[in-house]
Amino acid sequence: MRVAEALALAHAHGLARLDAQLLLALRLDRPRSWLIAHDEAELSAATEALFRADLAQRLAGVPLAYLSGEREFRGLSLAVSPAVLVPRPDTETLVDWALECLAGLDRPRVLDLGTGSGAIAIAIAHARPDARVTATDIDPAALALAQANARRHGAALEALQGSWWQPLAGRRFELIVSNPPYIAAGDLHLPALRHEPQHALVSGADGLDALRRIAAEAAAHLAPGGRLLVEHGAEQGAAVRALVAAGGLQDLGTRADLGERPRCSGGALAGE
Repeated sequence: MRVAEALALAHAHGLARLDAQLLLALRLDRPRSWLIAHDEAELSAATEALFRADLAQRLAGVPLAYLSGEREFRGLSLAVSPAVLVPRPDTETLVDWALECLAGLDRPRVLDLGTGSGAIAIAIAHARPDARVTATDIDPAALALAQANARRHGAALEALQGSWWQPLAGRRFELIVSNPPYIAAGDLHLPALRHEPQHALVSGADGLDALRRIAAEAAAHLAPGGRLLVEHGAEQGAAVRALVAAGGLQDLGTRADLGERPRCSGGALAGE
């Protein structure tokens, strides 16, 4: 089978051309541009078999990032696996806001709750090497992946295993960020996300269980004037701001994602 035939096969099965090119480039260990200039190149039997297996998995809905083992987030290449959510571009909104909040602070203490691949924590640590960044996750496999990603980028990261606030007794931070699960059980979008870890997606009947827990206890872990910023669903902004206010925070705000949908909300603990 030649390169052109492999791509035609993928197209015939309904796979987007870009996805097919990325999968084949991965198996050939070549840049995508190479495929365009060498569409008559012959594939080895082993490469063809791997490509066909990748094609079947991609058509079954397995994220491209799981097949490649990589995902770019804010210019950083991160290892990903089915143990963690695939980082989304919209989550960069949370990082941008976080960095704005850290401006002018010297050696700030930063906490990322439920870090997954470590994308948020590492992006902050990469942009602010002076920050003292702590990341937590309940899943040891996710935490190990976050630590490996941190080492890859030379980011200093304290990793703690535990559920939300459990490993953080007595700790306070200038900034707390989180992209927790926020999809409601039974949501119509869940079948399309079936290959990603459901515990990192679903949070109770209304999708707000994790956000309730985070908002309720954030004040006890913020330094005076410190801020909590969380990602949420596009329709959850008002509900999340109400939870943050009920948790004792003020100066509430919401930021929109790349599609101009409300995506992150937060508030601040009163200063001394």
